[in-house]
Amino acid sequence: MTAEIIYGSKIAEKIRANIKEEVQHLENNGVRPGLSVIIVGDNPASKSYVKFKQRACEKAGIQSDVIELPEHTTQEELLHHVKQLNEDPSVHGILVQLPLPDQIDEKVIIESISPEKDVDGFHPYNIGRLQTDQDAFVPCTPLGILAMVKESNIAITGKHVVVVGRSNIVGKPAGQLFLNEHATVTYCHSATKDLFNITKQADILIVAVGKAKMIKKESVKDGAVVIDVGNNYLSDGSLAGDVDFESVKEVASYITPVPKGVGPMTITMLLQNTLKAAKQISSKRG
Repeated sequence: MTAEIIYGSKIAEKIRANIKEEVQHLENNGVRPGLSVIIVGDNPASKSYVKFKQRACEKAGIQSDVIELPEHTTQEELLHHVKQLNEDPSVHGILVQLPLPDQIDEKVIIESISPEKDVDGFHPYNIGRLQTDQDAFVPCTPLGILAMVKESNIAITGKHVVVVGRSNIVGKPAGQLFLNEHATVTYCHSATKDLFNITKQADILIVAVGKAKMIKKESVKDGAVVIDVGNNYLSDGSLAGDVDFESVKEVASYITPVPKGVGPMTITMLLQNTLKAAKQISSKRG
């Protein structure tokens, strides 16, 4: 058996084309979706990621603004910027790029963003709605994972989904999304005993731990669907996922590559969430 490769990059292209059409339709009715991103400091990875977001917005016709603040920005100053964006009717989505400098409490900043503009899906209001299976803004990477699985016509109901990783950004919301789709979900993490015995039980295995090639084929059940969220740079400068792709593709039925797998879907879901926010906010305003 050789796994079918799920190219998130191809699925993302299709979704982005639909988003562009919807953005144009909204603009024809007098509303241009707008996303504002705040970045604090000079983290090269954050700056690079923000540029990717900007380019994706431009291609989709979404207004994109970036507010760059110095490393020494205080929490009060950042809160002031968020407040201004909350009150700006031309801004439908607000994203504060993480991580933030030590003097700023991330939780305070996340909770200061208006839930209706929380396109990252990190606000407790949206997390609570996700937990109770209500309409919400969902974190972009888990939302992208679910879209990839559905687009590939992979059955979810009744399947055993194992999530390796319990972050608030990927692991926890990913598991909840699949639970809401009637899967049975097991979370694994650094304190899990017999980890690889559990991963071998998964019908759908989602790996998001940040350890290069941690999952080998011996840890994967024959015919499993394997979603690799890892993004690890090796000593030779190459990129690797958390899954040993070459060995695992021999036993999996479907597998995502790194790159061109989950990554492109994350930014695509950010565009989708921004469009959704613009629709909801404009409909409230009449």
